[in-house]
Amino acid sequence: MTHSTGKYADFEGLREKAIALRRAGLSLRQIREELQVHNKETLQRLVEGEPPPDWTKRPNAKDHLRERARELRQQGWTYNQIQAELGCSKSSVSLWVRDLPHPEPKCTPEERQARMNAGLARLRASQDRERAETKRVAAAAIGELSDRELFLVGVALYWAEGQKSKPYQRREAVIFVNSDPDVIQVFLAWLDLLGVERERLAFRVMIHETADVAAAEHYWANLVGVDRTSLGKTTLKKHNPKTVRKNIGESYTGCLVVRVLQGAELYRRIEGWWCGIVGAATSSD
Repeated sequence: MTHSTGKYADFEGLREKAIALRRAGLSLRQIREELQVHNKETLQRLVEGEPPPDWTKRPNAKDHLRERARELRQQGWTYNQIQAELGCSKSSVSLWVRDLPHPEPKCTPEERQARMNAGLARLRASQDRERAETKRVAAAAIGELSDRELFLVGVALYWAEGQKSKPYQRREAVIFVNSDPDVIQVFLAWLDLLGVERERLAFRVMIHETADVAAAEHYWANLVGVDRTSLGKTTLKKHNPKTVRKNIGESYTGCLVVRVLQGAELYRRIEGWWCGIVGAATSSD
């Protein structure tokens, strides 16, 4: 039977047929072809209230999360609690349970807060494990470092973090300052590769005056393998009471300054090496 795209003469009769076909397990496409109803809105009205057959539902990897979310909602859990428990987005939770009536809580506010905190802890632990695994795989991809690779890393590291001469202020000295102990160790390994004797290195600490200066000096001296008394005079940074500092506490050790004595010639070589890297990286050949 052919119908116009406007009104249907016997809508209710057509709806009865559509419902019967729906309950018989037909999809919307099959019902459309059977009844020759090609208007999408009309077709939806004809089967309104009738759930689609199971075979038309696409498998979804999140089906188990949806089912669990609905169970928790019926137990009185809030959207935030369900989100924290399942580790999914709040919008997904809303989509899955919005047809359910708002339940009466079946636990105390303290119990709900404890559950939410536990869920958040599980979520953060999962994120921490994922983060650690990503870093582990990335670290393993580096493998052994050749002398040439360490040489290039050191040149780039110095040019990014070390003191550089300026046209208006010539300072041909090798001075490196950093707060990251790993960066310091890579820099020292690079100097070893270049044949710079440790006797040519001078160390001193830079730190805020409100920190534990003695502990920081011991920390850096142990890291670079020298006696604390051999460090240069520590530079103390004045504390600005208007500034809220976050680098505080026992983990704050300031920065270490590494200076290569009689380093003018080495500085010129570093500058040349960096120019060579830039030229090679930007060459159009």
